[in-house]
Amino acid sequence: MRLQDRFSITRRITLFTGVTATLLCALLATSVMLGVHRYASDTVTRELMAAGGRVAVELERGQLTYPLVEYKSRDLQVVDPSGRVVAATARMQGKPRMARFVPPDTRNSVTCVVCGDVFPAAQCDIVVAQWAHRMGERWMVYSASPVVPPWVDPWLATLVGASAAVLAAAITYVGFRNVRASLRPVDTIRAELDEINGNCPSRRVPVPATDDEIRAMAESVNRTLSRLDGALQQVQSALRHQRQFVSNASHDLRTPIAAMRAEVEDGLLAPEETSVPQLGSVLLPSLDRLQAIVHDLLTLDRLDHGMRGDQSRLDLAGLVSAELCNRRHPAKRVESTLAPGVVVVGDRVSLARLLTNLLDNAERHAKTTITVSVRHEPGEDHGAAVLEVADDGPGIDRDKREWVFDRFTRLDAARSRNAGGAGLGLAIARQIAEIHAGSLKIEDSPVGARFVLRLPAVPAAPAAADDGLPT
Repeated sequence: MRLQDRFSITRRITLFTGVTATLLCALLATSVMLGVHRYASDTVTRELMAAGGRVAVELERGQLTYPLVEYKSRDLQVVDPSGRVVAATARMQGKPRMARFVPPDTRNSVTCVVCGDVFPAAQCDIVVAQWAHRMGERWMVYSASPVVPPWVDPWLATLVGASAAVLAAAITYVGFRNVRASLRPVDTIRAELDEINGNCPSRRVPVPATDDEIRAMAESVNRTLSRLDGALQQVQSALRHQRQFVSNASHDLRTPIAAMRAEVEDGLLAPEETSVPQLGSVLLPSLDRLQAIVHDLLTLDRLDHGMRGDQSRLDLAGLVSAELCNRRHPAKRVESTLAPGVVVVGDRVSLARLLTNLLDNAERHAKTTITVSVRHEPGEDHGAAVLEVADDGPGIDRDKREWVFDRFTRLDAARSRNAGGAGLGLAIARQIAEIHAGSLKIEDSPVGARFVLRLPAVPAAPAAADDGLPT
């Protein structure tokens, strides 16, 4: 099992910090001891050279004084030209010369480390050999001192080692505290995430004040939660609309079915009082209503899946004029103002359905007159093609203007069966407008309701306005 699988981030970083700090402090302690050892060895060598040089000067003057050295750990020997030891310190009395090497002719002294021999077993000494000139002869002065041990002094080694250990422990502890402090916001974020559920989707994780990766992570988490909250609200809204849709659809489908069932049951109970033509004339309106609702539901399903018909260049005024001519025996007077040359790209069947739905809605609510107009509105690119359908009816309150575009929505005045409509016409009209990259809204009007359709306009073709050619 790997280390990252067995230990937490805090333990791994603390362990890494501790090992690294220990190695670095050990290296630092070793470097300090090596430096001190080098300095101590150089100091001992200089002292030996100074002590040997003093004896050599006294020897040259013939004034050799005793004791030869001032420190107990120092040993000296004076060797005459024949190699005989003529003077020595107390520990070197009666012993042969401590070394056989001599300085080269170009130098006055030389240093070497000598182990064993005249020195105690397993002991190495620093030996300095120096020339002394007396009565034209060269004498040799040897000065020696035990080699400085690597630890130099036990107390010094203990102090340096203890300091290195304390420093490593301090660095490890500071690293542990720093990691804990850095990861504390992560624990807070995790605890907050554990508390967030469907009952409190608007809650967000706390964002630390530090400008580091954890703050960026917290902000990213909050952005993700915001998107999820928005998606959840959309899903909940869609579910509410779906439930409302199913409820309204079942009601509107059940009404004509119940009416037809009642008529059929009456005919079965009293067959002598009715006839097939009479029963058919009663059932056909309910069947027409049922067929219209099913057709509208299929149309909405097709629009929901983004299905689009054949796209072609259409003269909006020509399309509106043709649809107005196709409406036979209109119940209300229709006045039109159609500006030619207003061209759009779209599906003729869908746009004709949109106009029919607007005209049907206006006809149900107008008192006497319906006004239809087509015009071009300047704007970005090629501007917009504007179709307006207005009536002189009671109008629609400002706070209900968006509500009427919901599916199966009918205002109180239009809820009777005689008024017609299932509340899907305007929803279908708006969805057709949006599929054509346009908009359908209810705008202010002095009287009645004014529906305004805006579609992206395109330049008019050089030939006929409605050429039916695909874009």
